[in-house]
Amino acid sequence: MKNNQLNNYPQCSVCSIVSRVCGKLRRNATTRTFIDPWGSLHVKGRLSHRLRALVIICIACLSGSAWSAERYILATATTGGTYYPVGVALATLTKVKLEPTTGIALSAISSAGSAENVKLLKDNEAQFAILQGLYGAWAWQGTGAMQGSGPQKQLRSVTMLWQNVEHFAIFSHYVHSGNISDLQLMAGKKFSIGVRNSGTEGSGRFILEGLGFDPEHQLDLVYLGYGPSANAIQNNTIEGFNIPAGVPVGAVTQAYAALGENLRILDFTPEQIARANQGLDLWTPYTIPANTYPSQLKPVHTMAQPNFLAVRSDIPEQTVYAITQAIYENLPFLNGIHKATRDMALERAIVGLPMPLHPGAARYFKEKGLTLPAKLIAGE
Repeated sequence: MKNNQLNNYPQCSVCSIVSRVCGKLRRNATTRTFIDPWGSLHVKGRLSHRLRALVIICIACLSGSAWSAERYILATATTGGTYYPVGVALATLTKVKLEPTTGIALSAISSAGSAENVKLLKDNEAQFAILQGLYGAWAWQGTGAMQGSGPQKQLRSVTMLWQNVEHFAIFSHYVHSGNISDLQLMAGKKFSIGVRNSGTEGSGRFILEGLGFDPEHQLDLVYLGYGPSANAIQNNTIEGFNIPAGVPVGAVTQAYAALGENLRILDFTPEQIARANQGLDLWTPYTIPANTYPSQLKPVHTMAQPNFLAVRSDIPEQTVYAITQAIYENLPFLNGIHKATRDMALERAIVGLPMPLHPGAARYFKEKGLTLPAKLIAGE
């Protein structure tokens, strides 16, 4: 039995109580330490006779088919965003399509997002997680916001889920070339780069710095979420924003509905995409079709990075193969649970992935005829 899965086995009512109270059993040289999965409960020292008896009962419950069950934690983000409902959709898929026949199932949990998810994976408190591509790259390389943790070479990719499409939008009277270089004409102007310490801010700064901007000094940065950014530009309290999200974005629709042709989403040229990547090969070209937003009469040639499903490398190959297969053989099922999954397709499954594929996922994609680049093949 995998010790990281004690809380996730099929449980009787007694097991459920012990799981919640004790969490995961860890052993050191002198004591038995019980730590709940989120580190909020610590019970050290010898087990009480009553607790020992309950644990024995639980072990007895884990006989027969329960021993072969494979239940894993899937870390997502806060419940107000897209990561959590997509995670719930993936968990529901495994419980409906896989658990009855294979015992494989995911349980989605909320978290603070990509940065915390990397830590949960590192500490084996979660075995799967949804990550922003940039944070996955930072984790793999031990750079950027993940520098303090060092390279996380125990992580692998499973699949791209949906893309975060960059919406760098400004008032039309600042537009000259129509691409991201027009931000140079906005020196000293108020520009919303996202909530402080958010993935939006982190990726926005990374992009602009790669393009040679000094956002801290060239722009008057404002730190607003998506909805507040749309409200602020309508009220003329900012003159531009960046919103990376799946298309269409409600906040961008709101801003266009109010401002019409006075608002413009900026293009990225191929050369600008290469510079913004800073060697990561993370962002790829993405075209927002004309009329996606009110008064957006022409296509926008921007770029997007993946939100992707990550996994620990020590999860069995057949398990990851089965989950990958279940995802792509049941896309209509996922689409019916959350619209963000409608962007998923087999031909886009490996686009922009920042770390090698897990062998189970790689095997499935090879069987389906995808050509895998060398950088996505995990070493032995």
